[in-house]
Amino acid sequence: MSKGFMDRAARRILNIIGRARVNLVKDSGPVQMAQLTVNDLETIDNIPIVHDFGFSSNPPAGSDVAMVFVGGDRSNGVIVASNHQKYRVRNLAPGESVIYTQDGKQIYLTASGGIKVAANGQPVEVDNATAVTINASTSVVMNTPLLKVSGDIIDNYQTNSRSMAGMRQVANGHTHKVVNVQGGSSTIETNPPDQDE
Repeated sequence: MSKGFMDRAARRILNIIGRARVNLVKDSGPVQMAQLTVNDLETIDNIPIVHDFGFSSNPPAGSDVAMVFVGGDRSNGVIVASNHQKYRVRNLAPGESVIYTQDGKQIYLTASGGIKVAANGQPVEVDNATAVTINASTSVVMNTPLLKVSGDIIDNYQTNSRSMAGMRQVANGHTHKVVNVQGGSSTIETNPPDQDE
């Protein structure tokens, strides 16, 4: 084999794996496409980003990426991993995982078995659920100044069919018998309460 052939093969092998920094990401198509800066002289457009099934993210500008170039061809690359040095969550214990965003929201699976959701002062929303069940062995605590529910609330729902609104309706309209008045033989009922809640 000639020295020229060996040099070309060596360059191809060296070019199989590379790293770069993200300039921007186009996230509107079936596959994300990124523009990358490889070095001061090389910018590459339309490099696909490959994510594991069931997970997707949009790496912000400045993220570091690892690329694989098929056959060492710099025009046929794919991004297989990304990281942003500024926003990466640090000091995780062995076995811990965290999903995080650029603005500080996190879902943190701790080594001790707990799960922490950090909303960073933003809303948390569950959409399009037919039912949400919380199976807690000891208690559910809501530390909030106001709990709002748009529908009815039923306590002890397995044995009680009346909602709190239904119980309030009964309580608001109830009366008490007043016995042994007017000569000791009459029974009358009081008016419903003045304060109905």
